[in-house]
Amino acid sequence: MKVLILSTSDIEGGAARSAYRLHQGLQRLNLTSQMLVQVKSSDDPTVLSPPPNFRQDFAKVRYSFDYLPLKLYPKRQATPFSCQWLPDGVPGRVKEIKPDILNLHWVGAGYLQIETLAKFKQPLVWTLHDMWAFTGGCHYAQTCDRYTQSCGACPQLGSNREWDLSRWIWKRKVTAWKNLNLTIVTPSQWLANCVHSSNLLKNYRVEIIPYGIDLSIYQPIDHQIARSLLRLPPDKRLVLAGAASFDSDRRKGFHLLQEALRQLPSEWQEEIELVVYGTPKPRGQETPTDLPVPVHYLGTLKDDLSLVLAYSAVNLFIAPSLQDNLPNTVMEALACGVPCLAFNIGGMPDMLEHQVNSYLAQPFNIQDLTQGILWILDDLERNKKLAAAARARAEKCFPLELQAQRYSRLFEELL
Repeated sequence: MKVLILSTSDIEGGAARSAYRLHQGLQRLNLTSQMLVQVKSSDDPTVLSPPPNFRQDFAKVRYSFDYLPLKLYPKRQATPFSCQWLPDGVPGRVKEIKPDILNLHWVGAGYLQIETLAKFKQPLVWTLHDMWAFTGGCHYAQTCDRYTQSCGACPQLGSNREWDLSRWIWKRKVTAWKNLNLTIVTPSQWLANCVHSSNLLKNYRVEIIPYGIDLSIYQPIDHQIARSLLRLPPDKRLVLAGAASFDSDRRKGFHLLQEALRQLPSEWQEEIELVVYGTPKPRGQETPTDLPVPVHYLGTLKDDLSLVLAYSAVNLFIAPSLQDNLPNTVMEALACGVPCLAFNIGGMPDMLEHQVNSYLAQPFNIQDLTQGILWILDDLERNKKLAAAARARAEKCFPLELQAQRYSRLFEELL
């Protein structure tokens, strides 16, 4: 069986890392697996990208071209929105590779035109990493439920017209995807429920297969060794959060984390320090996030070892998202034996067991988020038990081999 994974990138971004990890897992099962990507960042010879000519250079700017229709909506929110209108040469490449089955992952940033899916002859397995496949362009619908019908009057576009860009994109999907040989995989129960409620994909088969992670790489490292290597204080309660920017995407909920930290008792504000990765240190002395605790900026961490060190150095990982699927960051933290704190939303309860390995706060309740910080950090013995339970959860539910086996069985069944 020859599997071809389609993904915009191989390791840049959470969805891309998930796709690449599955690719590695399938190879460990001795399956012939390759990836076809728009932008290649690794040196893996089984990851294929456009040849080193104009097409590869053009691939890097396809996102800018895909973004052009959004210029018509100057009041739109600063949230990801994919139009996927650019023609692509992917069917030709797929025909050259001759796979038995195609596994689509995140194919945004102008990589795959909506109409291209109907051109593939192989069975399609589409692993959804967000909601884009059944919306009119947004990747997370937030509080909007118009995707359950036909989109239009899109709040993220700042539109009050029924026939707007979101309706046009939704209609293109309806027309192009009528008779696909398609099976959908969602990593979380929440995303599966969203698919079933969508008017666009509700009639397709949906399988739930959680992400997998290499537990021989993502494993606990001694706290003090990790802190020493990262030059973090050895005697503070350290809390880790990951963000591309504190202000760029409110869905990530860092404004709520900011408020929760403000509500900590003054003695705890002196005891806790925040560690942030994924965003550069602000210029000058002023911290734009106005946090009441000291902040350590680790910058962008791209390699596994740096991420393992960051997780292992802290006592708590916080993911305050307002809407999320099955975040890699939470899974990585659990594998490194770190208790997590999140709202009880999306795919979080698929990973986190309240007061067993982590703390699930009531959705968007800042007081409960603050209470979760205190509950996890207040008792060091409890913190150690939570850490052990976090690792045990990862070992039971998220081994990379288990994920690959589930996909392999699905592929064999479809073939």
